[in-house]
Amino acid sequence: MSMGEVRMVHLERKKEVFREAYAEGFIKLRPETIRLIKEGRVKKGDVIATAKVAAIMGVKKTWELIPLCHPIRITGVDVEIDLNENAVRVAVKVTTVDRTGVEMEALTGVSMALLTIWDMVKAYEKDEKGQYPHTRIYGIRVISKVKRNV
Repeated sequence: MSMGEVRMVHLERKKEVFREAYAEGFIKLRPETIRLIKEGRVKKGDVIATAKVAAIMGVKKTWELIPLCHPIRITGVDVEIDLNENAVRVAVKVTTVDRTGVEMEALTGVSMALLTIWDMVKAYEKDEKGQYPHTRIYGIRVISKVKRNV
């Protein structure tokens, strides 16, 4: 294949197997913002619940967002959100029985949850110039993946 060409991977010869991917990522926030989330005082609403819904929506829409991803049958999505004093950790586990893996779905779910958290708390993270000197998303990665016959 020459430079500039793209194509989707052909799946017709692959067998359907159980597949699972577990990914995580973090958003660094000011301690005051973390406290507002914990106390349920963010003006836009429940940050944790909204981020979980965003993660699930991201998983389900991955094939529409990433150009060469196949639409696959998602059989499960689990979202964990943990707060410490200066960061929020989001972890997403995705399962399917299909012909291709779910790593991109797990990564997209994590990314969407983190972006949603940023959106919901950005008013509290801005400095006097309207910038975000403390806020950052980092460490998005696949922790593990599983593939086994059913």
